[in-house]
Amino acid sequence: MDATPSVIVIGAGFGGLAAAHHLREAGITDITILERADGVGGVWRENTYPGAACDVPSVLYSWSFARKHDWSHRYARQPEILDYIRSHARRSGLAGLVRTGAEVTAATWHDAEGRWTVRLADGEELRADVLVSAVGQLSRPSVPTLPGVETFAGPSFHTATWDHDVDLAGRRVAVVGTGASAIQVVPAIVERVASLTVLQRSAPYVVPKPDGTYSARQQRRFGSHPRLHRLTRQGVFHLSEQLNRTLDSDGPLAEVLHRAWQVHLRRQVGDPALRERLVPDYPLGCKRLLFSNDWYPALTRPHVAVVTDAISSVEPDGIRTSDGRLHEVDVIVFGTGFAATDFLAGIDVRGRGGRRLSDAWDGGARAHLGMAVPEFPNFFVLYGPNTNLGGSSIIGMLEAQAGYVARAAAHVRDRGPVEVRRDRAAAYDDEMQRRLGESVWSSCASWYRDPSGRITTNWPGTVREYQRRTAAFDASDFRVVEGAVR
Repeated sequence: MDATPSVIVIGAGFGGLAAAHHLREAGITDITILERADGVGGVWRENTYPGAACDVPSVLYSWSFARKHDWSHRYARQPEILDYIRSHARRSGLAGLVRTGAEVTAATWHDAEGRWTVRLADGEELRADVLVSAVGQLSRPSVPTLPGVETFAGPSFHTATWDHDVDLAGRRVAVVGTGASAIQVVPAIVERVASLTVLQRSAPYVVPKPDGTYSARQQRRFGSHPRLHRLTRQGVFHLSEQLNRTLDSDGPLAEVLHRAWQVHLRRQVGDPALRERLVPDYPLGCKRLLFSNDWYPALTRPHVAVVTDAISSVEPDGIRTSDGRLHEVDVIVFGTGFAATDFLAGIDVRGRGGRRLSDAWDGGARAHLGMAVPEFPNFFVLYGPNTNLGGSSIIGMLEAQAGYVARAAAHVRDRGPVEVRRDRAAAYDDEMQRRLGESVWSSCASWYRDPSGRITTNWPGTVREYQRRTAAFDASDFRVVEGAVR
């Protein structure tokens, strides 16, 4: 290829902006970031529900190339995280690469030209040599298809599409689900509502959250002593890596965390009957471990009911459960997570010979190093299959991927279009599924698994291991695509 390759990145969240940063560092400047919304931020732009916050320590929750030392809390809140992303994008010039309101509906590889055509919802088509998907695993809210939901007389919405025009004060509210979003929403709204019905399919493990504010003095110390901030970040990272080991392989912290959960539940919930309903029916770590100091106390309030009977249907006046009872409510909030295993759903991606990505992923998404798919040249996925974490900051994974993609694009510049070899991708996938099959995640049903039972979301190791494995672009894993115009 004679010139610097052009690159299209889909998505302007943490991953997409990191990719653009590393591409520029590699001397690749013809970059367009396509963002369907009206600004940068990804999940932190979308999720504005009451109580929205990070469950990763804030000292870890910034890019290594733009470290933030003045977080106000040990666990950052959504508005502050979004402000950080926006501020850096503006200061660094990355915002100038972003086209907002540009929803991608299709992407097609042209064999003869060795380029991608990307189609937008308005019909416009763009061309690029390299295509990078940074839409992530948490971009498509999952709303259950409940019988009669369309008949409900009041407002209903998912936590990721919170309707701020709905005043919950004095209203009877139902929250469906008890996952990471729900345990933040419920304590945040419990004081406002007349009654709160929490519909729980499976109780989560909830352990204390070592949260608190950073004083102005602490913020100044981090700012004036970069080494202190770096050492603190390294120390927290080391602890988070221990959590990763625990959650993927029943590691040394498992018993400590289990005991912490038991003590937390017993101290905060005095009613034995309620406490029994809040005991999980699966091993710790099989589903996402949650951190909160106010979830259990919120459930003990006299106007809060925890319902464990399955939902049978939704009616105009409320939700009917399998015991025949109608729970009358005015508002329904779905805290039911995301379609994490539906990677790139909604975008028709076609590779060599018109091969559909959805067909390549029939039976479960898979990609070499979570990024490259056979028959899809010059195409890379950030936060793709088997790159999610049980613990620690996903930003460390995203940066490793962004650096890898930049090195791959530089290789494309020098050698022409490349495609991951099928045998290398298959060997990698075999390793992933073997290791995941030995992990705690294989012991229950969760959003980590697709409908076939295959674990398609999580990485079965530490962030350090992944960083080592992606530190260099190994050209022997790829083949140069013959016949494409260079």
